[in-house]
Amino acid sequence: MTTPAQIISRAFERIAPLRLAEKWDNVGPVHPLLSGRTHPWYIHRSILTPSHLWLIPLNLTEAPISRQNANRILLTIDLTSAVVEEAISTRTAAIISYHPPIFKPLSSFTLTNPLQKSLLLCTAHGISVFSPHTALDSVKGGINDWLSDIVQAAAPGSVEYVGAPKEDELGGEGRLVRFQQPVELGSLVNVIKRGLGLSAVQLGRSAHPRSDKVTSVAICAGSGGSMLLGADADVYFTGEMSHHEVLAAVASGRHVVLCGHTNTERGYLPTLAEKLRAELKDTNFGGESVEVHVSSKDRHPLDIL
Repeated sequence: MTTPAQIISRAFERIAPLRLAEKWDNVGPVHPLLSGRTHPWYIHRSILTPSHLWLIPLNLTEAPISRQNANRILLTIDLTSAVVEEAISTRTAAIISYHPPIFKPLSSFTLTNPLQKSLLLCTAHGISVFSPHTALDSVKGGINDWLSDIVQAAAPGSVEYVGAPKEDELGGEGRLVRFQQPVELGSLVNVIKRGLGLSAVQLGRSAHPRSDKVTSVAICAGSGGSMLLGADADVYFTGEMSHHEVLAAVASGRHVVLCGHTNTERGYLPTLAEKLRAELKDTNFGGESVEVHVSSKDRHPLDIL
């Protein structure tokens, strides 16, 4: 029996191959229990309590854990409690969580930890979890290219990789847009705000006396400090950088545009949904055609007041 996680993994080998992910990343099915594969134990959801979980032994020959009549894939940036509740309350077979819920090895699972509880609830309800993260950033047509398209609404330009290309230019780290004609910094900021649907961003102006005309923008989705510092561009455009990274950037003569970590990622989810629908158009989960939905509960954790 082919599981939802296996089907999704194959689809992502065509959309954003996991080999493009950074070495430090934790992409793919999050955990064997959450990948839909047969496992000798499972969590019985009817007796999952705030303080206890119960592991019930299964015969190794039994079918993989799965939800009956579940035919939905739910897309989110983060696997929050609200997103998990949304998945459980609908016919969701799998969650594509852009950010990996687990980055480091866990010595134990506890229901007092909200993230671990979310993972255990997914297991109890037979919901697979898959994360593409930096593979989706790097691949051509992925998140960093989407951000490049937003920037080029200010003026046409050429696009390069910030770092070296990967796998015969199947993708690469970051993007560098070089405009054909200089662009006013204020105009660029307004274009970015419109493209991301934001009312405000953070702007760090160069510490050097220089024109507000810019000719190049280095781009990285999410947290871009380590990748962008040192890039030869007038503007660094990313979700977030540390205090000292911003100081280093503006001291080196760069402007910095920060939009909030997930605000540089979430707007790509409808595009990813279309790609998945195309890949899975002839696929069934639970005897029904697969449906792909963007979570209505996924949101940036901070508000600007």
